[in-house]
Amino acid sequence: MALPATLHKVRLTISDLSRHYYHEHSLTVAQHPSETNTRLMVRLLAFIRHAEQDLSFTKGLSSDDEPELWLISPDGRIVLWVELGEPSVKRIKQALSRAEQVVVYSYGGRSAIEWWSKHQAELRALPRLGIYHVDDPQPTQLAELCARNIELFATLQELEVQLTNGEHSLDLLLSQWQ
Repeated sequence: MALPATLHKVRLTISDLSRHYYHEHSLTVAQHPSETNTRLMVRLLAFIRHAEQDLSFTKGLSSDDEPELWLISPDGRIVLWVELGEPSVKRIKQALSRAEQVVVYSYGGRSAIEWWSKHQAELRALPRLGIYHVDDPQPTQLAELCARNIELFATLQELEVQLTNGEHSLDLLLSQWQ
């Protein structure tokens, strides 16, 4: 018998100073049984960085042909495709053939850096691709904010993200690899 997904109720208050986006989002986010709290929270970080009314989570780990997040225009075009981790170059190229923009959020330690070192020449040649890295120990610190009910206040300015849940605050600085 397959394990069910864990549902997280998430309330985000986002103040993105660079984009002049100030909005509150109430979400229900499913955590796949094999998904770590770190990965779940990196997904939320990606949502926070690209937040728009129509940005949505997909089936994620449960589907091979969908990203973690996407923004689909009213006419059906995929405006934004967001991947996590260390996707293959083939997967990124397939995403670029379907979406106007693809963004990858890499996180973790040495394996992410090795992935970038191995593929950066080929990835740099691809148009409409952004790659951001969440350096250690930030992903672990981010995972500490995970709970069944998550309420986060996020303030963003360029590559800096400040998160607080009322008890704990976390200042993240993303590295832009591409």
